[in-house]
Amino acid sequence: MRALPRSVHPGAWWLWALGLAAAASRTANPVLLVMILAVAGFVVTQRRDHAPWALAFRMYLVLGAVIVAMRVVFRIVFGGGQGDTVLFTLPEIPLPHWVAGVRLLGPVAAEQLLGGLYDGLRLATMVACVGAANALANPKRMLKALPGALHEIGTSVVVALSVAPQLVESVQRVRRARLLRGGTVRRGLRGTDALRGIVIPVLEDAMNRSLALAAAMASHGYGHTGRTAPRTRALTGALVITGLLGVCGGLYGVMGASTPGYLGTPLLLAGLALAGCGFVLGGRRVTRTTYRPDPWRGAEWLVTVAGLASAGLMYLASRTDATSLYPSLAPLAWPEVALLPAVAALVGVVPAWLAPGPPRQAVRP
Repeated sequence: MRALPRSVHPGAWWLWALGLAAAASRTANPVLLVMILAVAGFVVTQRRDHAPWALAFRMYLVLGAVIVAMRVVFRIVFGGGQGDTVLFTLPEIPLPHWVAGVRLLGPVAAEQLLGGLYDGLRLATMVACVGAANALANPKRMLKALPGALHEIGTSVVVALSVAPQLVESVQRVRRARLLRGGTVRRGLRGTDALRGIVIPVLEDAMNRSLALAAAMASHGYGHTGRTAPRTRALTGALVITGLLGVCGGLYGVMGASTPGYLGTPLLLAGLALAGCGFVLGGRRVTRTTYRPDPWRGAEWLVTVAGLASAGLMYLASRTDATSLYPSLAPLAWPEVALLPAVAALVGVVPAWLAPGPPRQAVRP
């Protein structure tokens, strides 16, 4: 029986996307990275709704393409001749002796170009996974799931993330209004016609939205923290900051293959414990209520497990058969894909079929 359409908890989508990003960080195989990228894109097309932020995935794909191009160009400009297969030679620019080891242009080898392509594709895939989370997760619903200690910071982040989609929506609304009044809409922003007809109405709409948002935040008591002792506030801040630093160090240790053991799981668990204590203490000074909190049901567990399984299987593959995750550049060889890494890359597509679809919205005329 197919699940009824409903919105999946935004936290589940973020955990799923972070799992895919963690899996992509442990490999430089272009075939696996393209598979992860295709999985993220397919899930986004199947499970996103019609909200303005759901259209942001294309922007992340463009950003990823720019990252790949920049990595390849950097390998060409800053000496890409370390290799046996020289493709072409550019005029080398001489540099002073005090910058020994750095070369501008010169011979360009296939090994260096492929190395830059693989590294750029890995970073672009991780960026696309984060873009998939932004396209699937409602930032306003994510604010309700944050702990009380992060309520004010979360509100600021939600307001910042909503600026670009609201500007796009304002431009579309202004263009639609001009067409209804019998005006013409030209492509691009040229001349005073675009300034008077699009830019100024959009800025006016943004100012009205800002004033309405400020009034709403003031009426809801934004910034009111209650009575808390200064020593308690200092202890809360120290615990949260120390815990988050520990989490960052632990994640670096878990994802890195050559890091010491104490920088992995132990540091991650210690950081989570300290940050959790800080959130509990900080939540006592913020009193807030939640209207109709988002449920966490079987679909959320399914989405989360799919992302974590992708990261876990890729981590297991890096420990058992790391050669299949990093193609050989010296000598050059075609990338090979083993069974376990392929399963790790494809298991993330499960939410595209088993997770409930978004609720249908009425189409505006």
